[in-house]
Amino acid sequence: MGKKILAINPGSTSTKIALFDDETCINEVGLDHPVSQMNQFPTTFSQLDFRYEVITDYLKSISFDINTLDACVGRGGYLHPIEAGTYTVNDAIRHDLEIALNGDHAANLGGLLARKIGDQVGCPSYIVDPTAVDELQDVARLSGMPDIQRVSKIHALNMRAVAREYAKSIGKKMEDLVMIVKHMGGGCTTGLLSHGRMIDMFNGLDGDGAFAPTRCGAVPVGDLIRLCYSGKYPDVDAMMKRAVGDAGIAAYLGTADMREVNKMIEAGDEKAKLVKEAFIYQHAKDVGSLAAANKGHIDAIVLTGGIAYDASVTRELTDYLSWIAPVAVIPGEREMIALALGALRVLNGEEEAKTYYAE
Repeated sequence: MGKKILAINPGSTSTKIALFDDETCINEVGLDHPVSQMNQFPTTFSQLDFRYEVITDYLKSISFDINTLDACVGRGGYLHPIEAGTYTVNDAIRHDLEIALNGDHAANLGGLLARKIGDQVGCPSYIVDPTAVDELQDVARLSGMPDIQRVSKIHALNMRAVAREYAKSIGKKMEDLVMIVKHMGGGCTTGLLSHGRMIDMFNGLDGDGAFAPTRCGAVPVGDLIRLCYSGKYPDVDAMMKRAVGDAGIAAYLGTADMREVNKMIEAGDEKAKLVKEAFIYQHAKDVGSLAAANKGHIDAIVLTGGIAYDASVTRELTDYLSWIAPVAVIPGEREMIALALGALRVLNGEEEAKTYYAE
């Protein structure tokens, strides 16, 4: 029997969990939470006990004894910037997730739930490659305005997981290669992964780089400033919602689903065709920019995320980018296995768990 690991990945209206025996997933489920029920909680942290009971009740329903767990691992949340790796959920992490140090998000519950269950059964608890991972080189941090510093907000967990997977497929380690990894989903981020460190990126969350299904990406700054003061949007929250949530493909076409966009194109919708072409075009530009940032020395380009299932998108991106480096397509997300493998590497002594310190 291998190491028993429980991986926990909370979303806004669901909690995804998976049980692993070493690298083998033996059970995975998404536990849904009705919006009406979640609206009763004033903060994300106040959901902790509720989600804990949902998880433990499910494990009881499948007759899994949580006392047999060797580790619990959760998706990391909005901590202060840290380097990538597997971290023990210590009191400093627990405190900063409880107070939502850098934002109130469901991901904050991943480490808290892992710690709560781990403490109960007496096993270690971890987070792996949290959303707070920031390894930018100094030159990449300058924005052009001293008031604003570029910070890394990327799909670190999945991007590093697919980078490891690609490297393994060619008989190498992630640390041996320089790769550009592009995650395309509801949000899209692109990172330059140099020998295991994400030294530059396009942060698709806060309006950097190409537009996404529901996000605006980079837009002309003068026009944006004038729009902010036009009176059309009364406050910061309204403007943020317009840029992150009500923008991108959805704003142009009324859908954020690339499958629906494809149906529109098949029906002869020229606007849908143009929007999809622009989406691909802008994402190709992001990759080309990051390739230039490393003077063209790129070993591979990896395309991942849900939109990477769309063969027409990956085919067109490959046409744009294959002159730079080989293009690999690893669609979907690997978050649950990435969490488990991060914990397993520590349990097997292949890595040492890192320690998070409060700022």
